[in-house]
Amino acid sequence: MISDVSVSYLLDQAVAGERLTADEGLQLLQSHDLAALGRAADEVTRRLHPKNYRTYNIDRNINYTNICTAVCDFCAFYRTPKSSEGYVLDRQELLAKVQETVDIGGEQILMQGGLHPDFKLEWYEELLRDIKQHFPQVNIHGFSPPEIHHFTKVSKVTLREVLLRLQAAGLGSLPGGGAEILVDRVRHAITRGKVLSDDWLNVNRVWHELGGRSTATMMFGHVETLAERIEHLERLRQLQDETRGFTAFICWTFQPDHTEMSDTAPAGSFEYLRTNAVARLYLDNFQNLQSSWVTQGLKIGQLAMLYGANDMGSLMIEENVVAEAGTVHQLTLEQIRSAIEELGYVPRQRNVFYELIDQEIGTLVPQSRHNQHTLPVLN
Repeated sequence: MISDVSVSYLLDQAVAGERLTADEGLQLLQSHDLAALGRAADEVTRRLHPKNYRTYNIDRNINYTNICTAVCDFCAFYRTPKSSEGYVLDRQELLAKVQETVDIGGEQILMQGGLHPDFKLEWYEELLRDIKQHFPQVNIHGFSPPEIHHFTKVSKVTLREVLLRLQAAGLGSLPGGGAEILVDRVRHAITRGKVLSDDWLNVNRVWHELGGRSTATMMFGHVETLAERIEHLERLRQLQDETRGFTAFICWTFQPDHTEMSDTAPAGSFEYLRTNAVARLYLDNFQNLQSSWVTQGLKIGQLAMLYGANDMGSLMIEENVVAEAGTVHQLTLEQIRSAIEELGYVPRQRNVFYELIDQEIGTLVPQSRHNQHTLPVLN
C-alpha cells in the first residue's frame, strides 16, 4: 500500500518542478486519490500555461488506405491486402476532403494509413506534392512512425533519406500514431509485422534532427502493466531531453469493440484521468498535453483539462480508426469552445506547432474562478 504522506510528498515535489523517477511515477499511477492527482496536474499545467486561454485546432483525419500488412489485434480499422474491403482513396476524393477542411477554417490535415505492401516512396512523394500544389497553406501532419519505418523497407532507402525526401515533398510534421506502449513485450503480444519500440523512437529522433516536429501518444488499457505505462513515459521523456522535438503528448484508452481483443474490459474514466494526470506530472519536458474527447466523450474530455491537459484537441471533422472500434464521439466547434469557456478560459485556435492562429476574443478571467474548480472522484 502507498501511504497518503508519500503520495502527497511526491505531488508536492512534482508541482515544485522536481523530476519524478520511474519508481515515483509508478507510485502515483498506483494511487487511488484521483482528486489529489488532478489538483497537482492542474497546478503544473497552470504553471506551464499561466495565460487565460486554452487551445484547440481544426483538422481532418484522412486515412488514405486501410490496407495493411501488419496484424494488430487491437485494430478494427485495417484490412489485409487481399481483403475485398480494402481501399485506397482516389486522389480527387482526397483533395476534396482537404478542401472541405479548408472551407471550415482548418489549416491542417492528419494523414495516416495502413502499411501498404506495394507503394514505393515515390507514390507518397507524389501524394504530398499534389496536396501542397492545391493547398500550399495546409500543414500535412502525416505518416506515423510505423508507416515511415515501413517505407524504408518497401523502398530499400535509409530512414534519413526517406524523411528528407518526404520533407522536400511537403511533409510538415509527424503524428505520434502507432506508439501504443513502447515496450517490446507488449508490442510482441498485440501486433505482428510492425515497428518495435527502438525504431519508433528513432524515426522521431531522426525527424527531429532534420528540424521536424512531432507528437507523441500512448494507447493504454490492454495488456500492459502500470510499470510499462511508466516505462513508455520514461522513454518519451528521455528522447525529449535529447531532441526537444515533441510538441505534445496525447494518451487514450484502448477501444476493444470489433477487435481481436474484444473480450478486454475497457478502461474507464477513472483510469483515463489518472493516467493523464500522471503523464502531466511525469513528462516535465513536454509543454503540451492534449485531451482525448474522441475516445472519452465531451464531459470527460473537458474534465481532462483539469487533470493535466491544456489543449482540447481537434474538431476532427473526420475520424475512422477509433470509429471502426465502435466509439463515435462527435463534437461541434461550438461545443469545443464552450467546454473551454465553462472552465473559465478563453478558447484559442492553434496550429500543430501550438502557435495561435486566431484573433483573441474574450477577456481575462479572474484567477479566483480557477481556484473554484472541484475535481470529482470517479469510479
